[in-house]
Amino acid sequence: MATATASSTVTGPRSFGAAVDLKIEKARPTLPTETLALYAGLVVGVVLFVVGALNALGLLTVLIQPGENPGLNPAIDFFVLGGLAIIGPYGFLSSAHYRKIQRIESRLPDFLRDVAEAGRFGMTLPDAIIVASKGRYDLLTGEIKKMASQLEWGVPVTTALSLFKERVNTPLVNRTVSIIIKANEAGGNVADVLSMVARDTRDAQITTQERQITMLTYLTVIYISFYVFLVTIYIMAGVFLPQMITAGQGIASSGTSVGGASAISLNFSAIPELFLAFMVAVIVHAVGDGIMAGVIINGRMSEGFQHATVMLASGWLFMRYAVPPLNV
Repeated sequence: MATATASSTVTGPRSFGAAVDLKIEKARPTLPTETLALYAGLVVGVVLFVVGALNALGLLTVLIQPGENPGLNPAIDFFVLGGLAIIGPYGFLSSAHYRKIQRIESRLPDFLRDVAEAGRFGMTLPDAIIVASKGRYDLLTGEIKKMASQLEWGVPVTTALSLFKERVNTPLVNRTVSIIIKANEAGGNVADVLSMVARDTRDAQITTQERQITMLTYLTVIYISFYVFLVTIYIMAGVFLPQMITAGQGIASSGTSVGGASAISLNFSAIPELFLAFMVAVIVHAVGDGIMAGVIINGRMSEGFQHATVMLASGWLFMRYAVPPLNV
């Protein structure tokens, strides 16, 4: 009795395909990891900004560097850490996600070419996909094998392609699969369409890679100019300004006059504030150059956040622990 019930429930691959065609189970949409990291970074960043503002107003004394006088310098430390918390995780995760998409899309032309070659031997589109699925396509291999398994169970090719597009969900895959579905519905020689799409996709990828290689020169120049700027600040703070202060104090102690004014009246109290100006200049330089570097490489600001994080973190650490303080 149980055997009869089972045999009446499953009538073969075609009934399974019809059931899948009638109702497609879709995964519940979830936020991307980089978006979650951005939200978490915003929360942490706002907390650090508040601590920095309270330090600047004198309502709170929390020092990153022990023994430092409270004021704007400790406040800037928390502002920098808050900015790093916002742009750092989002920038690195977004860049990693973009590289994964590039890795997936880089093997798509190979799969399309193999399907087209199988189609030229007289195979239908589902059979050509099943044959091509035996190849290796890096990160695409698993998803292609799933699509081939669905086709072997009798899922319509349009449904299998749509499910494949939803699982992979990259711009190039979405666009290519839509073209294949339309070409298959219109009839005719789908193999020619696949060959054309594969060729155009490969040409576009080669053009993008060539542009990125060319832009690497400008990225190198941006990094070199930033670190030369840091070395210049170190020379000014470690050599030039201390000698200026020493010379001014020597002139003041001798009681001579400079330019008709008494040397006693020379005031060097503003020189320590140059450290604050240098720190602000480094922050602006790091964030601006980092974002510009990302836009130059691939036209994405999130890629720039990764470079801005590296520059801002290294610049802040250099200013806090390598550049000597300017004291009068």
